[in-house]
Amino acid sequence: MHGFEMTVQHIGSGAVSIRLRGALDLAYAYRFDDELRHAERDASSCLVLDLRELDFVDSAGISRILAARRRARRTGRRLVLVRGSLAVQRFLQLAALTEHFEFVTEPGDALARGAPMPRAR
Repeated sequence: MHGFEMTVQHIGSGAVSIRLRGALDLAYAYRFDDELRHAERDASSCLVLDLRELDFVDSAGISRILAARRRARRTGRRLVLVRGSLAVQRFLQLAALTEHFEFVTEPGDALARGAPMPRAR
């Protein structure tokens, strides 16, 4: 698939899931960031990024996901990633980022887990 798409869905009180599809690369990273910031307004407790349909991610895409992580920590919101394709997960492993995120298998699994993360100081 060429291009990039985002689908935003409210999955619970204060929880928003964003399904990513296509390639999150330099061409789409800042559009993603703008749309993500808009979705964060409705995600008071938990933001879920669903990577299952993401075919490709590069350093620009990862930098925007890391920025979302910083914002989440600052506001006490959980940021949860739904495990992506083997290629996407491998990229996260090679970049030594898997330890910095909470991962689930399905978007709804994020709601079954604990409360929001404590705010960063």
